[in-house]
Amino acid sequence: MGFLGFLLLGLLAGALAKLIVPGTQGGGWLVTLLLGVVGALLGGWVAGLIFGVDMGGFFDLRTWVIAILGSVVVLLIYGAVTRNRSSST
Repeated sequence: MGFLGFLLLGLLAGALAKLIVPGTQGGGWLVTLLLGVVGALLGGWVAGLIFGVDMGGFFDLRTWVIAILGSVVVLLIYGAVTRNRSSST
């Protein structure tokens, strides 16, 4: 998968993760893109490490599931970090 395809996958996975995770998450499109790309990387790394599967092509369902699950995890971590930071001030 090319660089632009990976960025598009990350953006869409981050947007879908924001729809899946309940509550209000901060951040605009740039944060969504970054969370999605980091989530796709994290999901791909964990899936390869634990299950021995790799990220397929852009239109592979396995790629999307891995990227979205990774983005949900990253979004939950991001929400926990920003929530704690904003409540302490």
